[in-house]
Amino acid sequence: MQQIILASQSPRKKQILEQLGLVFETIPSSYEEDMTLPLTPEELAKKLSSGKAHDVLKTHPDALIIANDIFVVYEGALLGKPHTKEKAREMLTMLSGKTHQAVSGTTVLTKDQEMTEATVTNIVMRPFTQEEIERYIEKEDDLDASGAYKIQGLGAALIEKIDGDYNNVVGLPVNTIVRLLGKFGIMIP
Repeated sequence: MQQIILASQSPRKKQILEQLGLVFETIPSSYEEDMTLPLTPEELAKKLSSGKAHDVLKTHPDALIIANDIFVVYEGALLGKPHTKEKAREMLTMLSGKTHQAVSGTTVLTKDQEMTEATVTNIVMRPFTQEEIERYIEKEDDLDASGAYKIQGLGAALIEKIDGDYNNVVGLPVNTIVRLLGKFGIMIP
């Protein structure tokens, strides 16, 4: 059986693949992301996921590589990880009561074949106060999450509704993964 590698150390991505019953290893990519490329969000997400997959394929040429890159887009602007509480405050204030997108690129790659797709999920945030934002920031450590929240934690309380793949917002679009793996002969029930 061909070795399967997830080009990430994200516990959320790992958990999603485990739930699908895949046997795989995790090997992080050292690919340098360039978020300033003049591409649409969907094309950028695909380019970044492909770059991550190719980086890991270099050292594991006989493996099947799964890579994903995800970020939040609001009114055409890319929102990455805030890294600071101040930036998290700004992002959450901007998203309050608004709709934004989780855009991800997913690549499944072998030395002979590459399939890459973008997945977009619309997220509607409920309106929340500055006090709620402060409480959220103090309780959750989401400085490493695009858009400054995680839907699978307390961030769920900030969301009014989503349209699209829930798991895409968590970190890995299940429907896209299942479809792409099927094109490589890996069937998931």
